[in-house]
Amino acid sequence: MRIWHQSMTVLDDLPDYRDALMAHMRKIARPGTKVVLHGVHAGTFPADYPVDDNAYPYISSLHSHQWAAAAINAQQQGFDAYAMCTLPAPMIREIRTLVDIPVTGYGEAAAHVASMVGKRFGILTFVQQFPAMYLELNESYGLKDRCGGAAWTGFSFRDVLAGYAEPGPLLERFTGAVRKMVSERDVDVIIAGSVPLTLLVAMHGVSRIDGIPIIDGLAVTIKMAEMMADLRSLTGLSASRHGYFNAAPSTERLRQVMQFYGMSKFLDADR
Repeated sequence: MRIWHQSMTVLDDLPDYRDALMAHMRKIARPGTKVVLHGVHAGTFPADYPVDDNAYPYISSLHSHQWAAAAINAQQQGFDAYAMCTLPAPMIREIRTLVDIPVTGYGEAAAHVASMVGKRFGILTFVQQFPAMYLELNESYGLKDRCGGAAWTGFSFRDVLAGYAEPGPLLERFTGAVRKMVSERDVDVIIAGSVPLTLLVAMHGVSRIDGIPIIDGLAVTIKMAEMMADLRSLTGLSASRHGYFNAAPSTERLRQVMQFYGMSKFLDADR
């Protein structure tokens, strides 16, 4: 099995993070599964910090077209599943209309698994602008009543990157943020926010704090991709094509429209 991993970042701009991702994927994927890492195109962002752009909905939506093109490329290159390894999973519903291979997203997969191991989950993020977006996304997953809230951790992306070299202080701050959310929001499961944070936490074996499960969002996303690929192979299960929200355009027309809007340069590209 081959799974196309898709990151929000330009992975070559963040070599320590990229190498940690590779190591974690080798740990969580089962024997026989190859997870191939992909990021967005070089030059997508003005710096190595995606939120400088993704804090703004319209700019973020423009960047999202790379994710759609990547899904098309994944299917054309024979991948068995497409794993959107970022909590927002941009355009995931639309992307599922473009390909027949399974498409899994970190936020959706983690939220559903969190609902299976506890009553109310909370989401922590190092991006101060994102809690409101995460709450809206969980409502779209049908999990509004199971989500106890989303909150900023009190530290930033730069703090998380520094934690890859010196994890102790960052993990202490994360533990404090978990305890604060549990106390204030009465949650019993935590989703550890954006991927660089959930990866760092998982790398250091933090799976529970004071009895509270900490969801490894990367593991959940990849395992969900493996499961959905298995189900497609064994039972024929794939995305619905009934109704407006599931309607799939023809491949020819899709390429024509993407070319018209200048997005065809992202097709047939591997990065």
